[in-house]
Amino acid sequence: MTAILSQMDDRHYETYIDTFAGSSDLVDFLMESFMLFKDLIGKHVYPSDWMAMIMVQNRVFLRAINTYADTMNQKFLNNDDFEVQLWNNYFHLAVAFITQESLQLQHFSPTKRNKILAKYGDMRRLIGFAIRDIWYKLGSHKIGFIPGMVGPILEMTLIPEEELRRATIPIFFDMITCENAHSGNFQKFENEIILKLDHEVEGGGGDERYMQLLETILLDCAAEKPPLRPQVQHFVSLVKGLLIRLLDYRTVMNDDSRNNRMSCTVNLLNFYKDINREGMYIRYLYKLRDLHLEGENYTEAAYTLLLHSRLLKWLDEMCSPQFEFHGSQTQRQLKETLYDTIIDYFDKGKMWEEAITLCKELAEQYENEIFDYELLSKRLEKQAKFYENIMKILRPKPDYFAVGYYGQGYPPFLRNKVFIHRGKEYERREDFQNHLMSQFPSALHLNTTTMPGDDIKNSLLQYIQCFTVQPVLEIPPRLKNKPVPDQIINFYKSNYVQRFHYSRPVKKGPVDPNNEFVSMWIERTTFTTVYKLPGILRWFEATDMKHTTLSPLENAIETMESTNEKILTMINQYQADWTLPINPLSMLLNGIVDPAVMGGFAKYEKAFFTEDFTQQHPEDRDKLLRLKDLIAWQIPLLGGGIALHGKRVMEALRPFHERMEECFKQLKKKVQKEYGVRELPDLDERKSTRPRSMLRSLRQSIISISSLQGSECGTPTKLHADRDFPPESPTSGSSTLPRSSGSMTGSLSEGMVTVGDAEVKLRKSKKKKKRSSMIFITEERERIHTMDSKRLSKKQEFRSDTNLCEPNEGSVSLTNANSRSLPAITGLSLAVVAGMEDVDSVRARRDSKSMSVCGTSDRTADRRSKGVINLIFKSKSSKSEKM
Repeated sequence: MTAILSQMDDRHYETYIDTFAGSSDLVDFLMESFMLFKDLIGKHVYPSDWMAMIMVQNRVFLRAINTYADTMNQKFLNNDDFEVQLWNNYFHLAVAFITQESLQLQHFSPTKRNKILAKYGDMRRLIGFAIRDIWYKLGSHKIGFIPGMVGPILEMTLIPEEELRRATIPIFFDMITCENAHSGNFQKFENEIILKLDHEVEGGGGDERYMQLLETILLDCAAEKPPLRPQVQHFVSLVKGLLIRLLDYRTVMNDDSRNNRMSCTVNLLNFYKDINREGMYIRYLYKLRDLHLEGENYTEAAYTLLLHSRLLKWLDEMCSPQFEFHGSQTQRQLKETLYDTIIDYFDKGKMWEEAITLCKELAEQYENEIFDYELLSKRLEKQAKFYENIMKILRPKPDYFAVGYYGQGYPPFLRNKVFIHRGKEYERREDFQNHLMSQFPSALHLNTTTMPGDDIKNSLLQYIQCFTVQPVLEIPPRLKNKPVPDQIINFYKSNYVQRFHYSRPVKKGPVDPNNEFVSMWIERTTFTTVYKLPGILRWFEATDMKHTTLSPLENAIETMESTNEKILTMINQYQADWTLPINPLSMLLNGIVDPAVMGGFAKYEKAFFTEDFTQQHPEDRDKLLRLKDLIAWQIPLLGGGIALHGKRVMEALRPFHERMEECFKQLKKKVQKEYGVRELPDLDERKSTRPRSMLRSLRQSIISISSLQGSECGTPTKLHADRDFPPESPTSGSSTLPRSSGSMTGSLSEGMVTVGDAEVKLRKSKKKKKRSSMIFITEERERIHTMDSKRLSKKQEFRSDTNLCEPNEGSVSLTNANSRSLPAITGLSLAVVAGMEDVDSVRARRDSKSMSVCGTSDRTADRRSKGVINLIFKSKSSKSEKM
């Protein structure tokens, strides 16, 4: 056939075409010829190295296609004879011809390319110009090819040939004009271009130059039609933003750095969510999920799938077309399947709080909607296991690292930005940093923690800055002023966090070589990430950085708060687990009470508790009282720790313990004389009926909210050195400690707590009341939020349900903050409150099943050390303090 066609000239073609008696026969011949040509082009009749035969075939086919196109112009372009399918076949054949691999000269060597151009020319340009000319001749018939021809034309314009691009890109503006005249908008064209652009660029098409040409040509065309200019400008901006992200994604798609692939994937799904393209959004959600599973990031994989589940409702309606890849299912079936998978991921990631939230939602459906009590029973068993895991299984606290990528050598999504990374379990900064540097072997490590200057940021090189930061605890409202066990509160010290501190000491003013506290200031940088961690990534960009300075007095307050919190936390850990080694407790207590190593109180006294300091700093009077109060409250805490140590210490270390007791007696006498007496109440009497105001005032006297950040999670055998300074201290009017910090146990009452008999009898005589849960978000706010949600349009509903693109701003209620948070999606888990029930009876049942390793006199204390009771302090101020 190729040989016959190559021998035919224009006269032969004309004579053969005239042999067809009717137009229908000619149409059939042309359509069959087009399909045959396309089949031969696509199936590679000749081996790829038979370039001469391939080029001969292409030259013959090109001449035939152009001849047949002239025939179509003459016979099938009028309205009465227009054949849509015939023209459609022609366009698809022409695009298949122009995009075939054998004509992509940019892939050949210069010698081979020059030979082909000299003998055959660039056939892509010839057929491309023909397509352009025929398109403009279609007139009113163009609307029939929108959006069907958008993809093929896009594929043709992506060919890296400058003249061809300049000739064919204006076809897009003609399509925009045509659809706008027909429908009043060009939504079909826009949707199709976005869909096809994603597939084409991912497949290797497009480059920076194409993006520039597309923007320039379309805006120049729009300038000639002012009514269309705003819409076209918006469209160009949309496509340009997509191209930037797609090109970044394609660049790192085969990169060894999984983190870079994840970042680009999130950038794309964020973009598709913004422009309300659910199908593409879901497509990239599952790409991100697969990347997380490769790295065993089960928590992040769960949060990723959770975004998909938020798009579904508990309805028996069939899923939308974008969910078809899951098979024919109702929304309820798909959502339930997703929840089962997500719960499994959360379980593997030890995020049982989130798993419990989903279990409750499923249980609600099983109990009140589909009435499947068998499934409800299994779900509740699984939920009960998660509660047990929270209280019994150790969850190591991950470290967080600030990573800055400086220099022009990085891709745009990293360049001159700071990210907060969530480390893996037991991952040290050195290991994390080595892994980071292996991803950027040419990068230089910055040893400083200060922000680099413009010379570094504008450099053509790559610089990496990495250091550890401390998460800032945000207590959920439902846990505030409640007796919360350490196992529960420790989870929030490193999860659902969005603010992070980095502190470094600086010396200002005259330096006293004998007392460094006088000139020890703290420069603190607070990083705020765009979303809470953990989330759909193990890191998020720090979009806000604030710098503050703490005075030496404020530093001293924070240090005391941190020390008191460490004592309290460690006591609770040892009460809860009597198998822990005694050494960490010994070192902590001895380091405070032994005058040979302590020195803390004396240096504070010399630095701050002087007439000169009081006169020079009258504004710090409340802070001085706060520091004295913290010192006074450390005594009963130390007493409790030493009493516990005396029960656990081995006989070989008994002399060490006795010396520590002697040192404590002297320290106690000195502190109580100068700063007043603080006593812990009788543990047997700490019931839920104690007035809330008393809880608030006593907790604030000992530990502030910020001090919780410095305490450790899990076994005390992993105590960190004070490499970073404690978090900010609240002012005297700050909110009170929202928890018991794990509840001090019965051993504290032995040899340490003295309570007047009359007061004990008075408390015992009070009637115990039932305790109900508290709702911290007003019903009015919930009602308004519900009404607003019902009024959302489909686009708004999609954008709000995905919890992806509205980062937290300012101080808002926790439920609202989490509903706007991409990764956390904790609104449900943190908004759920317990129903009205008899807490005491429930506790009694639970306590009756618990086992105690203490003696008979300590059973109550041991049982309550599991978190049943709260640490409530009773203050007895000394006469000197009243002054």
